[in-house]
Amino acid sequence: MALTSSIGTMSLFLVDLAGLYFLAVLKNTAITAAMGYASSIILIAVTAGLGGGVAASALVSSSIGAGDTDKARDYVTSNLLFSLMQGIIIAIVITLFSDNLLLLINAEGEARYLARLYILTVSPSIILAGCTLCLAAILQGLGDPLRAMYVIVTFSLVTIILDPLLIFNLNLGIQGPAIASVMGYFVALCLGLHGVFKVHSAINPIRLSKVWHDFRYIWIIAYPAILSQLTVPLENLFITNVISRFGDAIFAGYAVISRLMPVAFAIAFAMSNAVAPIIGQNFGAGLYKRVRRTLTQSLLISIGYTFGTSFILSALSKQVARVFNAVGNTEDVIVFFCSYLSISYVFVAALRIAQAAFNNLGYPKLSAALSWGRITVGTIPLAYLGAILDGWKGVLTGNAIGAAVFGIIAVLLSYGITNHQSLKSKEPLVRSPTQ
Repeated sequence: MALTSSIGTMSLFLVDLAGLYFLAVLKNTAITAAMGYASSIILIAVTAGLGGGVAASALVSSSIGAGDTDKARDYVTSNLLFSLMQGIIIAIVITLFSDNLLLLINAEGEARYLARLYILTVSPSIILAGCTLCLAAILQGLGDPLRAMYVIVTFSLVTIILDPLLIFNLNLGIQGPAIASVMGYFVALCLGLHGVFKVHSAINPIRLSKVWHDFRYIWIIAYPAILSQLTVPLENLFITNVISRFGDAIFAGYAVISRLMPVAFAIAFAMSNAVAPIIGQNFGAGLYKRVRRTLTQSLLISIGYTFGTSFILSALSKQVARVFNAVGNTEDVIVFFCSYLSISYVFVAALRIAQAAFNNLGYPKLSAALSWGRITVGTIPLAYLGAILDGWKGVLTGNAIGAAVFGIIAVLLSYGITNHQSLKSKEPLVRSPTQ
């Protein structure tokens, strides 16, 4: 499950990186910066739409673990409707207020115009993305990680194949990756629906009274999960606002690393998606010692992988910059981060794994609290202080320090909860996600 999840996650992150690479071939700093500005906003929209998926994975897997397959099918129906409604609302809001959001992050001139063009073109994919990722989460919860991987990888392959055709052959420029994303999500959505509807028959007819009843339980998990997930794009948006003050060349470098790091550490990030249904099913079955063992093993794999990858990035930092045609200040940002700060992602990965445990053990609010604590205490003040002391280098360093502090806190709390459960295995001390 960890392997399939890591492949799916890596392919998802690879889409943004590939789009940025193809646009970098045009050697226009304004286009590279525009992609960074626009992606910062779209990431908020897509992340907000993940709430239904997080709830689906937790509720479906725990129902399956408890042996109640009919309840699991009800949750599938309700979660898909929840994701659809949520996606429509988010897409409308982002479309209407795109220009205002770009002004908030100091986008100006040609970069701002191109960023808005990208947002308006890609906005339909927000709806498709929410439903597609929810379907992938449902398949994970049903114990079919391979098919969940196929859904995500299909989106990635379609998008990456279409990117160069639309950018270069049809001369669509920055609109190319946007159109490719819409088409990619549509194909992946069809595949996901086939897996859930036809292969697993894991859906019940829509009953409004049941859907309304389920929405309450979905929201109990979804809203803190949304709040928790939103901290990642909001943190990125904040860093974008601060970094952009040092010029488009500096920001272009940050745009590259903000897309390169998720790809480089995709396997570590994927561990959180992989362990979520495992923890949920064992929790539903009352196997609390297995929950703790899953947490330990996932952390060890994540830490080992992250250390190895950061070493490679440090050794090849200049070569990485050359791949993206980075020169001057843009190259400096990429080389500095790869050489000195990429190691901080060991704590980011650990935080995500701990949050997956919280979401599936009945503590979604704790997950949200840690995420918001990181951005309000561990990012904003340290990044501002860093900007004053050492310019853009200080911004990135301050953010890395905050990630380390909250990653350690999250791991300690997750072990406190799981240890408590192991000692009291006959009477769980955590709430069921449906209670």
